[in-house]
Amino acid sequence: MRPFAYERATSVEDALARHGDGALYLGGGTNLVDLMRLGVEEPSRLVDVTHLPYDQIQLKPDGGLVIGATVSNSDLAADRTVREGHPVLAQAVLAGASGQIRNLATVGGNLLQRTRCSYFQDASKPCNKRDPGSGCPAREGEHHNLAILGHSEACVATHPSDMAVALAALDAEVQVQGRAGERSIPFEDFHRLPGGEPQRDTTLAPGELVTAVEVPPLEMPSRYRKVRERASFAFALVSIAAALRVEDGRVEDVRIALGGVAHKPWRARRAEDALRGAPATEESFLRAAEAELDTAEPLRDNAYKVPLARNLIVRTLIELGEGT
Repeated sequence: MRPFAYERATSVEDALARHGDGALYLGGGTNLVDLMRLGVEEPSRLVDVTHLPYDQIQLKPDGGLVIGATVSNSDLAADRTVREGHPVLAQAVLAGASGQIRNLATVGGNLLQRTRCSYFQDASKPCNKRDPGSGCPAREGEHHNLAILGHSEACVATHPSDMAVALAALDAEVQVQGRAGERSIPFEDFHRLPGGEPQRDTTLAPGELVTAVEVPPLEMPSRYRKVRERASFAFALVSIAAALRVEDGRVEDVRIALGGVAHKPWRARRAEDALRGAPATEESFLRAAEAELDTAEPLRDNAYKVPLARNLIVRTLIELGEGT
């Protein structure tokens, strides 16, 4: 690990002033410190933002939430207002990592964690995300757990966050502050598909700091389900965050987001469009899943994710429709 400076920000203005010249913001450090040990990240300075006043969860009058960026994952999952009003979010957080890591990890840091693609994490290997223009060996190499949707010639990595999949389904917005002021980014626009610039994970401008996530009220049953290679502390092969409201046997409203299939949490808009107004039946759910996955482009060793995602969508929607 290369030497670096450590500084603790006393205010958001102080944090913004300290950023630049190779500096990175530090939250819980559960991902960043690992990448520093691997030589993937080599910041000249870490600006600790964990003591900024963003460690609260506020319940809005309409039932929505404002979640501070420094709230720990454990506190988020344990919060009664989250568990009762947005159970899919609490379930997603509990599906990620171990209890010890959730105690340290922050909401803002969770959204900014980087892919676990083995080529990205190995500084001795080429990787367009780490070293633009060096190539993507994953396309022909080890890719069984990489993307089937939205990938490009430059990158087939997947986003690792469980929490982010739930927030995508919940139509959340990310509040950020930079030297140009504050702005709100719709969650679906916060993370990027790789295109020709896979080194850019998000649409944040240089130096912008995540301060909070706003989540609208959710007035329908919801669920998060994750398929992984072992029972705990494993990243998703495929995951789903879904919410469903059925009236008189028809789908009144539906939200679906997938994890483990793309460079960003994948909002399943095609499936949602196919379902609204349709009968709430297994046949409708299957048609919607197939409509969503029709654009999938699996690689040599990850085509299994297509039927896995299809079955996960159908089974989860059936359970939500049955009220189980």
